Amino acid sequence: MAVMSSPRHRRHVERSALWAFVPVAATLPFALLALVVIWFPVRLVTEMPFVWVLIGFAATGPLLFVRRFQIWVLTPVIGARQPTQAEQFAIEPLWHAIVRTNGLPDDHYVVRILPSDELNAFACGGHLVVVTSFAVDELTTQELQGVLAHELSHHLGLHTVAITIGHWLSTPVVLLARIGVFLENVAIAARRSYGRDSPLIGMVTNAAAAVIRAVSWVFTAGVRASAALGNLVGHQSEFDADQRAVRMGFGRELSGALRRVLAAGHHPRPVGWRERIAASHPPARTRVARIEALMRHPAR
Repeated sequence: MAVMSSPRHRRHVERSALWAFVPVAATLPFALLALVVIWFPVRLVTEMPFVWVLIGFAATGPLLFVRRFQIWVLTPVIGARQPTQAEQFAIEPLWHAIVRTNGLPDDHYVVRILPSDELNAFACGGHLVVVTSFAVDELTTQELQGVLAHELSHHLGLHTVAITIGHWLSTPVVLLARIGVFLENVAIAARRSYGRDSPLIGMVTNAAAAVIRAVSWVFTAGVRASAALGNLVGHQSEFDADQRAVRMGFGRELSGALRRVLAAGHHPRPVGWRERIAASHPPARTRVARIEALMRHPAR
């Protein structure tokens, strides 16, 4: 277990957490347009004003930061689960040491397990820390503690606020895209069933499928562009979380976990601008170098 270097590390808004709202702002217009498109056919049937759709959607956002909602709703939505007895036995002492270092109550944040064969972990909402089952099984005790300290650092730096809001805003776009896929399949099925007998039906269904495909592409392209922008500005939040973990006293543990990532080849260094834009994290080798520099020169 690491020797703790600082008594308390409370939450505060880091600059990288503010920059993370740039892709959120880019997502907002697409979310509003998607809500309008979804609302329009409902309006024809129910005469519901659009303001009620906005109010209803806005009311769901704060729930993502409610601890009980994250435990009972968000956890299964993202495919995570409670730790098994063996996983709890491995995680609990490590987690308690980390939160006590930061002067936090043991039950303020919740650790959940994502069944996966990949070495990964992430923080989301206001209280959740998610680590993959592979990470729990394969990392050493010290490495796992470094990963958990890094993810808690995202919460303490308020990095998860903008990310959670961004995912929430993308929900109408994802829903619209799925509706679009369904309607496109209906149009294609109608063309195959009736288009041969009626050229007019074939022409109409082809046009409908093309329009639906184009609309879905525009919205999904907008969200993907926002996600790429989020990846670019989000790299600094990873460096900030690494730095906070070092100041907690878990730099060596985190560096060891990242070296394990490098050795296993789970996250190869991105080559070319497309891969760099798609990468949600900076290269592990760069992070290791920065962490070790911080440990050599803590005042930086």
